[in-house]
Amino acid sequence: MFSKLKQFRDLRSQAKTIQDVLAQEVITEEKNGVTIKMNGNMEVLNITLAGGMDKAAQESALKNCFNEAVKKAQRLMAKKLQDMGGIPGLTQ
Repeated sequence: MFSKLKQFRDLRSQAKTIQDVLAQEVITEEKNGVTIKMNGNMEVLNITLAGGMDKAAQESALKNCFNEAVKKAQRLMAKKLQDMGGIPGLTQ
């Protein structure tokens, strides 16, 4: 039983380490003058909207920019996890 608790603590520690590493990474995506900055934990750090665009164009650019930033963050997470040895128990 205690070995399972130790494994759980170790897993939590590794997850915290990975989360801390990802928080230091910044992804920047720009589409049609709209810019989103997001960290590796997919927290939005900054949004800059383009001036002179109508509402529909800004909404479209923001949506596309956000979706692309999320994809980049997910790829970054996968790479960092792989570089750090993956998640024990999920890799073979």
